Amino acid sequence: MNCYSKKQISFGLGGDCSILIGNMLALRRLGRYGLFFIDGHSDFYQPIASTTGEVADMDLAIVSGRGPDLLTNIDGLRPLVRDEDIILFGYRDRIESTMHGSQQVEDTPIHAFDLDFVRSNGIKNSTSVALDRINKSGPHGLWINLDVDVLDSSIMPAVDYHLENGLTFKELAQMLDTLISTGITIGMDITIFNPKLDPSGVLARKLVGCVSKPLIKQPII
Repeated sequence: MNCYSKKQISFGLGGDCSILIGNMLALRRLGRYGLFFIDGHSDFYQPIASTTGEVADMDLAIVSGRGPDLLTNIDGLRPLVRDEDIILFGYRDRIESTMHGSQQVEDTPIHAFDLDFVRSNGIKNSTSVALDRINKSGPHGLWINLDVDVLDSSIMPAVDYHLENGLTFKELAQMLDTLISTGITIGMDITIFNPKLDPSGVLARKLVGCVSKPLIKQPII
């Protein structure tokens, strides 16, 4: 896995989490890759249960092969990423998703670490535990999906769906540093940040500062 330590890191900015489908499709065409999914939500809805009908409600379900063939089986490559190669990290919407009838990620082989677990075990330790799980499953490298709503809404209100009691900027920076320093991360995307809700740009600067600290150690393309 350390063969990626000197590789360039691909970096993408998106709108909502549906861009994950294209990213994982591209990697699936290259081989077997893992996914470290950092999000305030599990994004595991089935279409009939989604309260919005947005693909961003169900992107993790889709890339793991659950949902309409049109999106889950592009070019016959379902699943785009295997359950055992996925880490769901920092989510805190279990009560809400259960209430709305979402299928539950905890009922699958996906490695799910909710925010309560992360907080009780510490950011760095929880990230290391998660990495140990995915390293054992054998993917060639790791893609990070970062949904900004993993942050507490009091410090990151520039998102479309607010959730309280999320991560701090410091905790997010620690997590990313742990992930990227392993050398297995090949790229990441950042989603959901809504610049219309940040007219002064102050939140954007904080987010860039948080994310850039671990990334600056690696060449970015």
